[in-house]
Amino acid sequence: MSASRAKPERSAAGLELTVQMAVSASGLPTKAQLRRWLAAALARSAAITVRFVGAVEGRALNRAYRDRDCATNVLSFGYDAGDDRIEGDIVLCAPVLRREARAQGKALQAHVAHLAVHGALHLQGYDHEQARAAARMEALEKKILAKLGFADPYAGET
Repeated sequence: MSASRAKPERSAAGLELTVQMAVSASGLPTKAQLRRWLAAALARSAAITVRFVGAVEGRALNRAYRDRDCATNVLSFGYDAGDDRIEGDIVLCAPVLRREARAQGKALQAHVAHLAVHGALHLQGYDHEQARAAARMEALEKKILAKLGFADPYAGET
C-alpha cells in the first residue's frame, strides 16, 4: 500500500499534523486521536508527520539511523525549527506495536498513544540515555497519559 499524503491541518493547539499510512490502517488510531495525544505532549506549536510503517521499512530506518538491524516500535526525527516551533517526524512500526501490545496485555490504542507521546517528547529534546533523564521522561509520559485516560504504560515492568 502506498503512503497517503494528506494536507496538514492546523488545530487550535497549534499542531499541524500529517498522517501517512504505509500499512493497513486496520485497528490503528484515527488522525483525531493522534492529534489529541500529540497535543497533550507538546509544549509549543508543532508540525509533525506521523508515519505508520511495516517491518521492512521500520528495520531499514532503524538500521540507517540507529545502526540496529531490527524493526523498532518508534523512531523520532526532529528538525531545527527554532525555539518557537517543533518540527519532526514520528515513525511507528505497526507490526511491532501490535506484537508488543499483545505481549504486554495492552489495548493497541493505549500502546500507540504511549509511543506517540514518547515520540513527541523526543522531538522536544527529551531522551532516556541516562538514568536521570529516563526517569524524568517516564514520569512525564505517565502524567500525560493519565490526563488522557490511559493507565501507567510501565506498570508491571521490572
